[in-house]
Amino acid sequence: MYTWAVHFFLLLFLPPFFLGVIAKTKACFAGRKGPPLFQVYYDLYKLWSKGVVYSRSASYVLRMAAPIIFSVILLGGLLVPVVGASPIHFEGDFILLAYLFGVGRFFTILAAMDVGSSFEGMGAAREATFAALTELAFFLIVVSLVAMTHSTSLSGMLAWAKNHFLWAPAYLILAGAFFLILLTENSRMPIDDPTTHLELTMIHEVMILDYSGPDLGLILHGAAMKLFLFIALLTSLFWPPTETSFWLALGSSVLKMTGVAILIGVVESANARLRLIKIPQLLIANFVATAFALVIILMGKG
Repeated sequence: MYTWAVHFFLLLFLPPFFLGVIAKTKACFAGRKGPPLFQVYYDLYKLWSKGVVYSRSASYVLRMAAPIIFSVILLGGLLVPVVGASPIHFEGDFILLAYLFGVGRFFTILAAMDVGSSFEGMGAAREATFAALTELAFFLIVVSLVAMTHSTSLSGMLAWAKNHFLWAPAYLILAGAFFLILLTENSRMPIDDPTTHLELTMIHEVMILDYSGPDLGLILHGAAMKLFLFIALLTSLFWPPTETSFWLALGSSVLKMTGVAILIGVVESANARLRLIKIPQLLIANFVATAFALVIILMGKG
């Protein structure tokens, strides 16, 4: 029960902090002071204090989308091992995690099309296309981990101290491939620009233009939570916790995740957004790299 409470607290209150770290890193690279580290918390509080406005063309789909998206991401977070084993874990739980994220994406796309805007439909089409390409690499990474660890549970796969050899070539390839999936799934550069409102470049942001007030707060909080979960998975994959004390493991995990958030800020500062035609090519190349890592593992060279 204690582990559940701590995990739930981390899921709800820690994710916006990493968005602040990314924004601060980007501001440092641009030579600006940037927003406060806790600006996202202020934004969420402001949104929760406002009312909701719905488009006249929107149906009940838009009204129910935000709570559903937030709920499925929160439920998915209970499957991800942030510090030690996750509160809910069983054989094959990674399939449930992938499809909980898929349900969230489905309702995001459905709500974007519900308002009847061709602009939002454009973003929905792009989101669906890139997600289909990303999902292939994600499942191949999981298959690679299953082949290495002989476990189909996320907690079992990421028990690195027991199962893995750090710095092996296959692990480095998998970590790089997963980092690109992280950028794609969370609409970060060079796949998407989370700060732009230009028609030619928007993917995720264009789909949430019709949300306001608490609904927009749920969407933003859910997006922060999803980024947090991907960062937690990446740190577990690349740099496993080895501390025996829970609080030491928690502190080191937060430090590692902060390091990944800084890395994301550096990547976003050093890279321009790719042309749309280049993104599928990059995602397919990522899939091929993941397949190569799986071959290395199956040959016993990983």
